[in-house]
Amino acid sequence: PWLLKDLGIIKNINMSELIHHDKAFQKQDNVFLNGKNVQSKKSKSGVRYYRKIGLGFRTPKTAIEGDYIDNKCPFTGIPTIRGRIYKGLVISNKMHRTIVIRRDYLHYIRKFKRFEKRHKSLKAHCSPAFRVEPGDVVTVGQCRPLSKCVRFNVVRVEPTKVQGNLKKQFVMF
Repeated sequence: PWLLKDLGIIKNINMSELIHHDKAFQKQDNVFLNGKNVQSKKSKSGVRYYRKIGLGFRTPKTAIEGDYIDNKCPFTGIPTIRGRIYKGLVISNKMHRTIVIRRDYLHYIRKFKRFEKRHKSLKAHCSPAFRVEPGDVVTVGQCRPLSKCVRFNVVRVEPTKVQGNLKKQFVMF
């Protein structure tokens, strides 16, 4: 809880109340809230479900100790990471909990015995456990389709490495 003195409001407010925009009651599917004796993983804000996703990726502290509710988060929600794992550059984070990633690669042309630069962009779900800005390098893992265009989930973030115009720069990993 924090105290908002700057806005003239002297009241304790939960972080989840500030982030919350949905009309339905927010709860995790795997947590029963009316239990008599609680014997599951407990955090400061109460009972919380989280898990290790495997593949060498660590569960972020913000997923364990946070109080956000996101059913599409690989650490606190339903989807499992399986299939492809890609690294890419964040181009845009303007959508709600979704980012656009640019993946640069070299394509070999046999006739000229040379490589040409190519790129693909893909959309990935970004859990509230991560703070992502354009220019960051993220690792995404494939999961079931989360929407019409989104089939990947962010599993690791490396802070900004690229400066300047992100949409035109060619960066390989």
